[in-house]
Amino acid sequence: MTLLLTIVLGYGVTKGKILSAKTRGELTNFVIYIVLPCNIFAAFLGGVTPEMLRYSAVILLCAFGLQLLVFILNKFIYIKVPPEKCIILKYTTITNNSAFMGLPILGAVFGDIGVLYGSIFLIPMRILMWTSGLSLFTSLDGKNQVKNLVTHPCMVAVFLGFAYVFIPLTLPMFLSDALRWVGEMTRVLPMIIVGSILSEVKLNAVFDKYCFYFSFFRLIVIPAIVFVVLNSLALDPVVIGVSVLMAAMPSAIVTAILSEKYGKDSAFASKTVFVSTMLSIATLPLIAMVLARLIPI
Repeated sequence: MTLLLTIVLGYGVTKGKILSAKTRGELTNFVIYIVLPCNIFAAFLGGVTPEMLRYSAVILLCAFGLQLLVFILNKFIYIKVPPEKCIILKYTTITNNSAFMGLPILGAVFGDIGVLYGSIFLIPMRILMWTSGLSLFTSLDGKNQVKNLVTHPCMVAVFLGFAYVFIPLTLPMFLSDALRWVGEMTRVLPMIIVGSILSEVKLNAVFDKYCFYFSFFRLIVIPAIVFVVLNSLALDPVVIGVSVLMAAMPSAIVTAILSEKYGKDSAFASKTVFVSTMLSIATLPLIAMVLARLIPI
């Protein structure tokens, strides 16, 4: 309900012309380039124990497993989808809104450890979204793909976070507190931006059967498979919870941005983002309640 209210706030301030599309774009850049990196780096400031490193390795393996799963699903589940829509659905199955919505939710549920594990979980997805995923839209060469990957602000924050853990350095309190304060904006700003985006989509234009077909797999089938597999392996409850919630996130906003940039069906991409995000407002709390019952943390 807290997340829903902040999304409603974003919807309302945009409809009320308090927040413009231009300001939203600037806020999005602020979140991606400043707030999320601070949030990720701040998760490392409390120190990383050997147990946390071990779980981080397990999380990384789970994330690679998820990417293998969606790679296989992409081969079969969109066979009957028109080619121009198939490209978009394949891309947004590879990647989801784990960074924009996932990290704030993990922070709310698990605290700093959730953000730390979540940032690790994002690594394989970022590798795929800027390499094979991007190749669905363009023939970008390998050199630029690697550059996009290693220079992404969130990836840089992960690298710096691990470097901080292993070097004999302690940041002064005023600096660490500033990083935490800025990072804590992930609990509000991304949800306001999502609400702002949703306010500009006409409800009568979103009833596309392929959007709902995709949402069923993205929001229900994929996290269900992840839960069944990981639970059968008797992994740590936090590892399972983080993996399932990250797998249950809706379509990434970047899908619509790339579709617009490379001349694909950006209208359909926007519908996909809208429908999956709206449905996730219902599915995410349900998944969280199921997790709480099945794997008490």
